[in-house]
Amino acid sequence: MFPKIELLAFAAHPDDIEISISGTLLKHKAAGLKIGIVDLTKGELGTRGNETIRSQESEKASKLLNIDIRVNLGLKDGFLTNDEASLRAIVTEIRKYRPNIVLINAERDRHPDHGKAHTMLKEACFLAGLPKLIIEYNGENLEAWRPKNVFSYIQDYLIEPDILIDVTPYWKTRMDSLLAYSSQFYNLNSDEMETPISSKSFLDSIEGRAIQWGRLINCRYAEGLRKVNYFEVKLLTDLVS
Repeated sequence: MFPKIELLAFAAHPDDIEISISGTLLKHKAAGLKIGIVDLTKGELGTRGNETIRSQESEKASKLLNIDIRVNLGLKDGFLTNDEASLRAIVTEIRKYRPNIVLINAERDRHPDHGKAHTMLKEACFLAGLPKLIIEYNGENLEAWRPKNVFSYIQDYLIEPDILIDVTPYWKTRMDSLLAYSSQFYNLNSDEMETPISSKSFLDSIEGRAIQWGRLINCRYAEGLRKVNYFEVKLLTDLVS
């Protein structure tokens, strides 16, 4: 029996979650929910570091986020393919952990894997709910399960959010989880090639965006999400914290 994960965040690469939406995960964990991350690839084509380093960084970030599970599907970085085998691998994780809320990559972004992952993950969330789709794991037939709500997080490209979440109390830990990927981001002592995400200005841009979104909801820092499916609100007062 697998633990039920209330909020399951999927990512094309290790560090996608930490860059984009880790404050939201921390907030839901603090509220007593079980949370998890499923990385589709090992990020092996990243310009800086290597697969082993990235795995170690991912483990460090996971401890900082205090998540309940983290899985890596080992799909090919840079060559994500919307084929049956890949979709079945994703559906397996959805059925194993039965999340009510799923977070997925942005619908379009600078890295082509992000948009590809968005499409794959959206389709997998639908397929996971089809009873006639047989998925077996370690000899067990996993029952159909479709998440109630699917949201995409915002990555490099600035996309207008539908929902803003106050993550002010969790900002330091959120950024610490990002900086756990020390090979990828700003490091004065690094002698590796510069990349679009290794400059100090990239970290400044993350904070600046969070401050701008926070201003709109009268807090210091906020993270944004886009709705992927329609979701029900019982009463409008449910939207008032």
